[in-house]
Amino acid sequence: MAATDEMPEAGFADPTGDPLLRTRFALPARPATFVRRPRLTGHLDQALATPLTMVNGSAGAGKTLLVADWASSLSRPVAWLTAESTDQAPGVFWAHVLQALRAAGVPVASEVGSPAEAGRVDQRTLTRLAADLEGRDPPTLVVLDEFDRVVSREIAEQLEFVLHHAGRGLRLILVTRTEPLLPLHRYRASGEMTEIRDAELAFTPDEAHELLTRHGLDLPASAVLALVERTRGWAAGLRLSALAARQGTDPHAYLKQFEADHSAVADFLLAEVLDRQPPGTQDLLLRISVLERCCPDLVNVLTQRTDAEPILAALQRENAFVHYLGHSWYSLHPLFAEILRAHLRERFPGLEPELRSRAAQWLRSSGALPEALAQGAAADDWEFTARAVVDDLALGQLFTGLRSDDLSALFERMGPDVRGPAPDLVRAARELAGRDVEHGLAHLHRAEEELARDGATDPAAAGLTCALLEALAARLTGTPGRAERAAEQALALRPEVPGHLLDEHPELNALLLTHLGSARLWAGRFEDARTVLSAVAGRPGGAAMALPRWEALGHLALIDYLNGWLGRAEHKALAAAGQAQRYSLPQRSGAGLGALVRAAVLIDRDELDEAQALLDEAAASHLLGEDPVEEAGRVLTRGRLLLARGDTRAALAAADAIVPAVVGSPWAEDHAAALACAAYLAQGQPESARKAVERVADRRAACTVQAARARLAAGHPEQALEMLRSLPDTDRPGPAVTVRATLARAQAAHELGDHAAAHRLLGRALLDGRREQLRLPFLEAGPWIRPLLSTGRLRELAGGWLVPEPEHARPAPAAQPPPPALVVEELSARERDVLRRLAEMRSTEEIATDLHVSVNTVKTHLKSIYRKLAVSRRGDAVRRARDARIL
Repeated sequence: MAATDEMPEAGFADPTGDPLLRTRFALPARPATFVRRPRLTGHLDQALATPLTMVNGSAGAGKTLLVADWASSLSRPVAWLTAESTDQAPGVFWAHVLQALRAAGVPVASEVGSPAEAGRVDQRTLTRLAADLEGRDPPTLVVLDEFDRVVSREIAEQLEFVLHHAGRGLRLILVTRTEPLLPLHRYRASGEMTEIRDAELAFTPDEAHELLTRHGLDLPASAVLALVERTRGWAAGLRLSALAARQGTDPHAYLKQFEADHSAVADFLLAEVLDRQPPGTQDLLLRISVLERCCPDLVNVLTQRTDAEPILAALQRENAFVHYLGHSWYSLHPLFAEILRAHLRERFPGLEPELRSRAAQWLRSSGALPEALAQGAAADDWEFTARAVVDDLALGQLFTGLRSDDLSALFERMGPDVRGPAPDLVRAARELAGRDVEHGLAHLHRAEEELARDGATDPAAAGLTCALLEALAARLTGTPGRAERAAEQALALRPEVPGHLLDEHPELNALLLTHLGSARLWAGRFEDARTVLSAVAGRPGGAAMALPRWEALGHLALIDYLNGWLGRAEHKALAAAGQAQRYSLPQRSGAGLGALVRAAVLIDRDELDEAQALLDEAAASHLLGEDPVEEAGRVLTRGRLLLARGDTRAALAAADAIVPAVVGSPWAEDHAAALACAAYLAQGQPESARKAVERVADRRAACTVQAARARLAAGHPEQALEMLRSLPDTDRPGPAVTVRATLARAQAAHELGDHAAAHRLLGRALLDGRREQLRLPFLEAGPWIRPLLSTGRLRELAGGWLVPEPEHARPAPAAQPPPPALVVEELSARERDVLRRLAEMRSTEEIATDLHVSVNTVKTHLKSIYRKLAVSRRGDAVRRARDARIL
């Protein structure tokens, strides 16, 4: 039950003669807007079982009201005493404790008496009090509120004596901002202490929502969450903000934009926290308000003193809105820091930039570069900030996708009046990251000129950064020679750069090699490109290396595809997609290349809808000014899809599209010629097909095969065979090329009347094509192939993946088979592949692995299968397929 306001008989007086104020013994009243928090009152219930309970939190954390609410719900007396700073004399303190017991209706034996002197208490009084309490059942509950005001070690020792000897008869609850001088470690070690601390006192979003509702505010969950994050769930901050918001016309807007330094929150924190500190500590708090986090050494630099460590520790113990982060690092509550910064600007105009510059210098020398850059930028010290990011080789992070946006935003406020090689290198990097090559190169060349006469920037680090940016510019403009020169420049400079910087920033060299590999690929130097790209793809390095590995894998996949190795290409493209998913990388340079390769592979497998979906995905990540490798891949893959769908005019337009580049690419030209040839053949124009491809027929096996097909279409099988006998040996073509070559030989043999050779060659093509699920070459072959695939051994080789399975390979029908179930639309060949594996009870992941596709691709197939079979579950799909004799 709550403590009574009735005072006992006279005779129990303060030994100083001052009256005992009733308000100090009464439970504090809870306001109408008070929110009861069961999770905390439930925790407080443990106080009934432990001798000592401590509710320790910062000013305004809601400690007192929480304990008062809990105490008022109990069906037993609770002795409540609100301590004051005047209670430092033992006699005065114990006189008030005894009065709290009597005011709550807790009987106290007459022999206990009451202190007669303010400065001391007789030991017999404490002994008799402990003995009187020892036998109580249930135990007596005593709450000492604002106990942080009692700083007397003598009183703490006396309180520990009574608590220890009262045993099970006393339950002591201390409500405090600081840890009391009691031997808390003993109680913690023995499990005889209940604790509720600042973090637990913080309001949850649900509790904050109820509090705001009680103040008449109806806010969306996102607004409540934002307010909780800004206040860190601090009870007083939430209440004061709610009260102020209620007075405005738009509470939602107020809470979203309120200026903490001009609010009741500021008044509270300044009065309850800052003003209660000594002048030296106030000065320290104002100065460290510019920091996100601090340690004693850094604080000493800002305050120009040497005693920061004990002051920070004391502030943390006092719950003065200073939080310990571990390893000697601290942080201020964000609202408190915001208010302190405003106070700093008012009290010491012009000091903030100086403090931030000092902090930036110290942080950089300590290896905390991101924080150093943030402080330098906040101080408008752009020369330091730009030089730091260049000299520490950190500028490459603009291109890794991890801190790219942060770094770019950091330098947005750097004005054009800031000059020097480092600022110009930063400008060049930002422009090139945005694919503005013209402006990027202008800044880069100016930086290179300035480096020759500027000694402030580390020439080796700046030179490596220049090499990276030159290589990127070379990649974007299709200038392989420039990329090679940049790589040579970087190789020459690496020995001059401290090894620890190279180890800390592996992304810089990885990015440079990726740009070099892309430029070499554009030049058609596939093996040279593979060498540098493989070095990047195979190098570990966690998130910092994720984007270079992603791009390198995409380029390696394209090389495999261009050489006709579809399975290898798809494997690398899926590995690239895995990098993107694992590290949640943004859609940036090279991001769409893996998707383009996967789409191209699906086209060769005649899975055109899935290929279209991947092309759309790649288009969504397309950036203006993308590098020519990806642009050429995009144009040619789209052209091949258009051709496979029968749109020959659009395919020819794609073949004629010009990809901007300083130097032309032989493979892009070759594959465009092959695409044009295939489009003309589909239109029935063999002469145009021959003219489109024969000028490059001797450069690449794929072009030679297309030229041979043109000769076949023109009625010259002997010439076609002659061309196929002399395939170029400059590349090592994979199945996508060799299957087409074998089919062309089979067609030539068929037209020359050598039917045995035609059957043999077609059988070889079917065997090789089945391994890669290569359907498109057989569909493009023309009408001559269909009769051969309908009979004998060739029908068996093609069954199940290229044409329906032979009748004798199907299970024998039942005596009276049911009528075929409804099939809305015929399944594609790849959908049949998925369905067969579905019938084998394989998981989605197992099907994806077996078919060398992604899990998402399998899910897309499953959705299509369900739609076409008019079902919604796997088992129903298998049954419907068997009923329809698809399986």
